[in-house]
Amino acid sequence: MTSAMRYSTPAIVLHWLVALLIFVAFPLGLYMADLPLSPEKLKLFSYHKWIGVTVFMLAGLRVMWRLTHTPPPLPASVAGWQRRASAVAHGLLYLLILVIPISGWLMSSAKGVQTVWFGVLPLPDLIGKDKALGHLLETVHETLNYTLLALVVLHVAGALQHHFIERQPFLQRMGWNRT
Repeated sequence: MTSAMRYSTPAIVLHWLVALLIFVAFPLGLYMADLPLSPEKLKLFSYHKWIGVTVFMLAGLRVMWRLTHTPPPLPASVAGWQRRASAVAHGLLYLLILVIPISGWLMSSAKGVQTVWFGVLPLPDLIGKDKALGHLLETVHETLNYTLLALVVLHVAGALQHHFIERQPFLQRMGWNRT
């Protein structure tokens, strides 16, 4: 595969780093949500928030990189409807990886629990304490996460389908060297 068909190294690193962090944060969020209030739960919430803030910052870098660097073109054999679906899915993925951490930060602010990145850098509350709004934002945060999960499943399924069934070098585009 030519380098013109691969994403740039920074794009690949940011893609996999954000993916890894999301793959850790999502199950952590599911696990910790139903735990009884305890020091362990508070520690896990802190880890979850640290990951979320990190995802937000890396996603911001990723979006800036994407806006200033043209991605490699899709193979000519990719149908027009698939190109449009890919563009919509990627746009929604970018949007969600930016909006989900903000929704969590807003939720924490509304619940009166400050976000402190890595236990060192206190982030300002985005809104005032409001219990009812905090519960609403919790539902929003959860819904956005399940939407992201569905999109990630479609994204991975599409890449695997193109790579293994249609024999297009989709996995190599994002850094995999072998099939």
